[in-house]
Amino acid sequence: MRRTSLAVLALILIPIHPAHAQANTVPQKTAQQLDMQGLWQGYDGEWHHATYQLLALAEAIPEKDYAWRPAPGVRSTSEVIMHIVIANFGLLSITGIKMPRDLKQDAEKTVTSKADVIAWLKRSLEAVRQAHLKETPEHLATKVPIQYDYYHATVDGMYLRIIVHANEHMGQLIAYARMNNVVPPWSAN
Repeated sequence: MRRTSLAVLALILIPIHPAHAQANTVPQKTAQQLDMQGLWQGYDGEWHHATYQLLALAEAIPEKDYAWRPAPGVRSTSEVIMHIVIANFGLLSITGIKMPRDLKQDAEKTVTSKADVIAWLKRSLEAVRQAHLKETPEHLATKVPIQYDYYHATVDGMYLRIIVHANEHMGQLIAYARMNNVVPPWSAN
């Protein structure tokens, strides 16, 4: 009787054991798994990672919070994102890529709707991605003038500045989001 009970118990438990259950399901990528894509994979992988996080966070923030700012005189949520956009294109222009003609100098203050801000963010992130994919080692080593020809950096250094700047302001956006009870998608659960 005891052997029969153990055999029945084994037949019941085997199908619900995690190892067995995984074999019978199609794995779904979680936000945390998507967030890990690109890490430790060089510039292009890290840019993919930063792009995923920036877009996921921008999408998670409600439209009403795009006008929110932590204090008077501090950038609003939409202004921070548009600052990233302007910097992406501006720093990219130092490498030789032309600025978009339709990006106005006052875009940080005038592009404020969630849909428009996200469209610009996507466009700027993709511009950096595409430009970097076309780079050659020779061009990455080229020195370019910055700040009135007083300082110089390599094109590779400019790409590093782009990703560092984007991540710096992503940290700012994470703080803004959390102050408004928005959890970054990759850290949910």
